[in-house]
Parts: sequence; structure tokens; C-alpha cells
Amino acid sequence: MDQENKSGVTEFVLHSLSGSQELQLFYFAFFTLFYLSIVLGNLLIVLTVISEPALHTPMYFLLSNLSFIDVCLSTFATPKMIVDFLVEHKTISFEGCMAQIFFLHVFAGGEMMLLVAMAYDRYAAICRPLHYATIMSVSKCTSLVVGSWLIAVLHSVSQLLFTVSLPFCGPNKVDSFFCDLPLVIKLACTDTFTLEVLMLSDSGLMAMSSFVLLLVSYTVILVTVRRRSSTGMAKARATLTAHITVVTLFFGPCIFIYAWPFSNLPVDKFLSIFYTVFTSLLNPLIYTLRNKEVISAMRKLRHLQVLSLRKI
Repeated sequence: MDQENKSGVTEFVLHSLSGSQELQLFYFAFFTLFYLSIVLGNLLIVLTVISEPALHTPMYFLLSNLSFIDVCLSTFATPKMIVDFLVEHKTISFEGCMAQIFFLHVFAGGEMMLLVAMAYDRYAAICRPLHYATIMSVSKCTSLVVGSWLIAVLHSVSQLLFTVSLPFCGPNKVDSFFCDLPLVIKLACTDTFTLEVLMLSDSGLMAMSSFVLLLVSYTVILVTVRRRSSTGMAKARATLTAHITVVTLFFGPCIFIYAWPFSNLPVDKFLSIFYTVFTSLLNPLIYTLRNKEVISAMRKLRHLQVLSLRKI
């Protein structure tokens, strides 16, 4: 096959969540409201943490970064999906497809690493309270966030370098609402077994190891609290159960899609929604908006805004 045919694909065709026109209109309204809630909710958390000195602690610094990543993770593909509900031909350019793959792995990988960093912060606060200030210093928190982004970028670049160099000559239909790496690789006009193994080793191992680290951290924290106080155990169990639920909803689909043998299952499209859209709203609800300190800071911020408007 000559080089012209190998580079013949200039765009990919994306599949909607449903072929029904009525359902697509419903999805358009639903995901538009959902996406706006994600962006406004997470940006409100970031603004609250920045504006309230009492929240300038390691835990809230990490939570505000999580909210920022959630906005990014929900933005790389959701607006495109929402617009596609209203158009008949759902296409994306080759460059746009590669960009989606890159940003998906940057933001999803960054969130995985940041969730691990947050679990480490809670471990230090509960299991080693006397050394917490030293363990979670400003420089350590900054290093954890920067390290999370660096690992995510390196991971994403490693995935994209192999994909961009693949020959694509057709077909060009991606059975998802965004360019997901396992689906795009399958469209290459060459044997991709080696690349699939590399991706399995990279993405699958990253998701699985992060998930295991989180479960181990939460288990150690629960055991530590149980030894100290039954009342504290009940509160910690309720909080950590909610955290583990969100973590499972995020990591479960990732592990299933990227660590599963390469087969295109119908459920993959819907599982992708959980870690690209749904958990971006669950994270602020579970980690932040149930916290009394954050709610109090938000009320204070609102009060200050009302006062400033009255002066105007």
C-alpha cells in the first residue's frame, strides 16, 4: 500500500449514545445542564479555596486542584458530544482526534495521581498527626501536584507517539462519542498487537496500581481510626465509604476498558461516561460540598459579594 493511501483518513466519524432523534434531544438537554453544573460547581470550589485563608491547608489545596482537573476532564470531550446531539454527521478531524486522546490521558492520569496524593495526605493527617506539618509542607504539596501533572503528561505523550505514527486508511468510524485510544488503534491499517500490549502495560497498570494504592491507604486509615475511637470510626467509615464509591466509579470503567482484552463491547461507550463526565460532579459533592468548613466559606464569600453589590 502506498503512502498516500496510508494517510488517507483526515477525519473520524463518532457514534452518538443513541440513534433515536428524541433521545438525542433529551441527551442534549441533560448533558448541557450536567456539564454546566460540573463547571460552575468545581470553579466555585476553586474560587472558595483561593479566597478563604482558613482553607489554605494541604487538604484543600489538593481538593482545589482536583476540582480544576475535573473541569478539564469534563471539557475535553463533553462540549463536542453535546453539539453532536444536534447534528447529523458527527465527525472530528484527525488532529482533533489525536488531541482528544492526548488530553484524555493527561487529565485522567492527573486525576489518578492526585487522588493517590490526597489519600497520602489523609494517611499523614490521621496516622501520623504529630508529624503532619512536616510531612505535608508547602513544598511537599506543590511537589505532589506538579509530580501528578508531569507523570500524566509523560504517560499521555507515550500513548500518543505510537498512535500518531500509525497508518490510517479506513474504516474511520469510532464507536464512541469521543476518540478513545483502544477504539482508534483498532482502525489502523497494520498489525497493532504490540501497541495494544504496550498500552495495556501502560494505561492498565497505571489505573490498577493507583486503585490498589488507594484501597490500601483507605484500609490503613480505617484500621488506625478503629484502634483509637469507636465514634471516630463511625464518622471515618461513612466518609471513606463515600470516597471509595467515587474512586470505584472512576477507576472501575478505566480498568475495565484499558486493562481488559482488546474487544469492543457495547457497554464501553456508557462506561466511558462515568470517568469522563459523572465523577467530575460526584467529586465536589463527596469530597468538598459535604464539608462544613467549605460550606461556611462559601456562605462567607456569598455574603461579601452581596455587600459589594450593595455598595455599587
